[in-house]
Amino acid sequence: MLDPDETCPSFTRLSFHSAVVGTGLNVKLMLYTRKNRTCAQVINSTVFGNLNMTKKTTFIVHGFRPTGSPPVWMEDLVQGLLDVEDMNVVIVDWNRGATTVIYNHASSKTRKVANVLKEFIDQMLVKGASLDNIYIIGVSLGAHIAGFVGKMYNGQLGRITGLDPAGPLFNGRPPEDRLDPGDAQFVDVIHSDIDALGYREPLGNIDFYPNGGLDQPGCPKTILGGLKYFKCDHQRSVYLYLSSLRENCSITAYPCDSYRDYRNGKCVNCGIPQKESCPLLGYYADHWKEYLKQKNPPMTKAFFDTAEEKPYCIYHYFVDIITWNKNIRRGSITIKLKDKAGNITESKINHEPAIFQKYHQVSLLARFNQDLDKVATISLVFSTGSVIGPKYKLRVLRMKLRSLAHPERPQLCRYDLVLMENIENVFQPILCPKLQM
Repeated sequence: MLDPDETCPSFTRLSFHSAVVGTGLNVKLMLYTRKNRTCAQVINSTVFGNLNMTKKTTFIVHGFRPTGSPPVWMEDLVQGLLDVEDMNVVIVDWNRGATTVIYNHASSKTRKVANVLKEFIDQMLVKGASLDNIYIIGVSLGAHIAGFVGKMYNGQLGRITGLDPAGPLFNGRPPEDRLDPGDAQFVDVIHSDIDALGYREPLGNIDFYPNGGLDQPGCPKTILGGLKYFKCDHQRSVYLYLSSLRENCSITAYPCDSYRDYRNGKCVNCGIPQKESCPLLGYYADHWKEYLKQKNPPMTKAFFDTAEEKPYCIYHYFVDIITWNKNIRRGSITIKLKDKAGNITESKINHEPAIFQKYHQVSLLARFNQDLDKVATISLVFSTGSVIGPKYKLRVLRMKLRSLAHPERPQLCRYDLVLMENIENVFQPILCPKLQM
């Protein structure tokens, strides 16, 4: 909290009472730069403060505020952006307008907020700023506000990022009434709540669907989770974006037609030599812009999974299994890795049964929360999922483990294993022969 003596402006803080009676629109622009990281300057079309017209300017536009409180993620986002680049960061505070218990009232003000931003950017352009250098990050309703601004400049803004663009009242609307890929030179979108508060269909040049865009791990599954149940999935898009501003976690996504195909390992060949690189989620997503130019239309859906808590990174491996059972076996595999220091990480590959046939290689995509550099032991459990009935064996001719993130790492093998159903088999792997594909 700020001392009463301090003159630093802060984000408008309103009460639930304000939300009930409703608030009239008033847009406040607050500038942060590396010169004033902790104390904002209120700016407008005639007062620009420390705004440097030659640098990138990133606008952050929040969404619906049903309780009137400031967004909890705002400070982290401002500081994270200033950490990665020397830029102007402008918070577009339209809390007086977004604060209402009636969502339609907030939604109806989105075009007016866009008009205020347009007037401000016009004055920036007069002072020598360039549209290429303007970047708008819009959260929920803010994503559509960003789209409306972009349309007024015929898609010439540098970039728009939509963080779980609002779905209600926007789903199924024509492009002129919502965010659209043509609203900026590059539009990237993270969809984290497509079955409730977010927008389901693609809206950008690249649309990221974490965990398929539905239930996010670590979020409450039932209404017993209280208010968090309603907003956790929706807000996850912001926290995933934030993780891209931290050095220790860059989330790789995989262009794919569906989440199911991604989970089945059908779309993970980007990133291997001679292929295009895989898109990165968040701030550095625009590195993928050049690959998109080769596509017609330049639109891609990308899928990935995350861990339950920050920094959310998941590390992908392939587990290749060749079996020699006479009969087909269907079931799931759980794999655990352990390093010399005793760190353990586990992956349950059970989203749908794998089909093991004699002398056929099955490649399963395993997802781990930790990336162990030197694996000392591996354990495998085979399960058919049936509680009653006979226990089966899976006769493994060869198991191979290979890292997707680090294809240069040696691949680990084990030969001639018999997995008794639901019994853990622990072993030390050996290096695979070099000639193996």
